[in-house]
Amino acid sequence: MRDAVIVDAVRTPVGKRGGSLSGIHPVDLSAHVLTALAERNGLDPATVDDVVWGCVSQVGEQAGVVGRFAVLAAGWPESVPGVSVSRACGSSQQSVHFAAGLVAAGQYDIAIAGGVESMSRVPMGSARAVPQAGTPYGPLVRARYYPDGDGEFDQGVGAELIAERYGFSRTQLDQHALDSHARAARAIDEGRFTDQITPVTVTREDGSTFTFDTDEGVRRGSTLDRLAALKTPFRADGLVSAGNSSQISDGAAALLITTGEIARARGWTPIARVHTAVLAGCDPVTMALGPIPATAKALKRSGLSIADIGAFEVNEAFAPVTLAWLQETGADYGLLNSNGGAMAIGHPLGGSGARLMTTLVHHMRDNGIRYGLQAMCEAGGMANATVLELL
Repeated sequence: MRDAVIVDAVRTPVGKRGGSLSGIHPVDLSAHVLTALAERNGLDPATVDDVVWGCVSQVGEQAGVVGRFAVLAAGWPESVPGVSVSRACGSSQQSVHFAAGLVAAGQYDIAIAGGVESMSRVPMGSARAVPQAGTPYGPLVRARYYPDGDGEFDQGVGAELIAERYGFSRTQLDQHALDSHARAARAIDEGRFTDQITPVTVTREDGSTFTFDTDEGVRRGSTLDRLAALKTPFRADGLVSAGNSSQISDGAAALLITTGEIARARGWTPIARVHTAVLAGCDPVTMALGPIPATAKALKRSGLSIADIGAFEVNEAFAPVTLAWLQETGADYGLLNSNGGAMAIGHPLGGSGARLMTTLVHHMRDNGIRYGLQAMCEAGGMANATVLELL
């Protein structure tokens, strides 16, 4: 039976909305990580069977088949195909699932999985801004979850409902955010991201250039008092603020996936194998609870327990998401997003799944961790979960 292994994983630094990466077209940003991945591994692009590329807001500059255009922008042979994948925030984690599954099935020998999002250039909700675009879910779905006709699927409101259900306090949510920033700052200071980041040369409006090589959303020196002063936009008397939510960001990431046998033949040393890949669904109102059943399903299918996992990357869409996940799974808080999460590093939607996995595989290799687990909540009430095993 063929396996699916991750040979290498690379990402851009994550840029803030309107920040260092905001002037770069998302196709070109995608091409940057493809080029870096090929150069780092002596990969002949002509041998790539497919580029499976996550992207959420597929409108405007991201409306085309971003994976295909990224191939062309990178100067790779026209014979190399590419595809765009959307499973909401888990799009590029799903790209890894698709690529790994097709490699294991023998349909692909070498694949690139990853994703991109330029939220500065293609803001959330851009598709709805099209005149008379309507809602993406239709009257039957609305009637199922809002039979009185009053209500919208709103992830921020869903996060408030989760915080209420689990009895979290504003202080708990804000402290979780502070922990995320502190962990990310420590990771930057200790050089933990150096090997996974491919710096980006950015051209300023005046024609001068600079090298962008560090995640720019990380805040240092914040306090509970400062976070407590932020407004709660989803409820007037709520708990969820911009400070304890994921950041709007720009970024891209890519992973090289093949079989162990092909890797050995090409002189590559894989980092990890894709041990288990699952999906789960939940209600679309409190959709951010999806990682809980997805984690349970991944553990059951893999035959592992929560205690067997040495590192967790669970997307910090909102602080209540990961706190609820911790409470339900009993996982060690110290092993969750130990290099910071989306509240600090940022959440470039379609690129986040690959960003988390890039961070996870490097962290596993650097620390000799045998098993790692990644999970992400997704709009519509879904979640991906992936178990990786260090090689």
